[in-house]
Amino acid sequence: MTAIRVNKLTKVYGKVRALDGLDLEIPTGSVYGFLGPNGAGKTTTLRILAGLAKATSGSVDIAGKVMGRGNPKPSAKVGYLPEEPAFYGWMTPIEFMSYAGEIFDVQGKALKERISTLLELAGLNEVKKRRIGGFSRGMRQRLGIAQALINQPEILLLDEPVSALDPTGRKEVLELIESLAGKCTVVMSSHILADVERVCDTVAIIDHGKCLVQDKKAALMERYATNVVELEIDPREGRSINDWKQVIFDLKGVNKGTLDGYTLRMSVEDVHIALHSILERLAQDNLPIVRLEQVKPSLEDVFMKLVNHGKEGI
Repeated sequence: MTAIRVNKLTKVYGKVRALDGLDLEIPTGSVYGFLGPNGAGKTTTLRILAGLAKATSGSVDIAGKVMGRGNPKPSAKVGYLPEEPAFYGWMTPIEFMSYAGEIFDVQGKALKERISTLLELAGLNEVKKRRIGGFSRGMRQRLGIAQALINQPEILLLDEPVSALDPTGRKEVLELIESLAGKCTVVMSSHILADVERVCDTVAIIDHGKCLVQDKKAALMERYATNVVELEIDPREGRSINDWKQVIFDLKGVNKGTLDGYTLRMSVEDVHIALHSILERLAQDNLPIVRLEQVKPSLEDVFMKLVNHGKEGI
């Protein structure tokens, strides 16, 4: 079943074409990772789905309600969390959730029960009477997700929910998102690929307002991920990093790679040929290494391949 269907969606701001015929099909109950570089159109898409922006053309069917055909408003069964949610710092979580509930006409006993359930889900029960102004960024993000769920939405839209969080805050928010799998359809935009790989079962990659690919995460990994080899050089090596980086990148069987500190991550056609070439050159140059191994391809490898080469290989 499909929770959201986006058909040839365009959005133009003056001379800027933020969305350019975007097509998406988001399965019901999925945790859907919405990936793309900065400026790809992720936030614009989510704002249109949330009813906060109007498309220039195209249509959206969300939770069984068609938007863009004389009906610009989203279904009441949609929750939305912007990248930087705003709160009244003088309020407590209970007061803020009550305020949010009244907006959706949730009242009385039902509202109290819903607030209690959601604050427990968000791990905020112990601080439910504290002022929000003293909360950490992670606590505010978890509260933001809780308020986005106050109307029991079928679809939850999260725009960069872990952006700028420290490791502890990111872990807390990701665990909360994981707990929602199967309870509602979650659409999560992000540029942190490791987080999407951790919590999402389905992924779309967009660039310049167009969808390059969308599929189950496992299918994307099998279809597009290449063989990957990592080489870590001893940091005590005297030569400059760029000297030995270029030597390795130019070897037979090595396609391309990235450098992170003293670790090279390379995509290769044939692992055995590449490893032989690398080891031979390391021995020839007497380069001290810490580690050389084939590693499991990541979502980042798929992302970089598609975004850097457009539709090559699709």
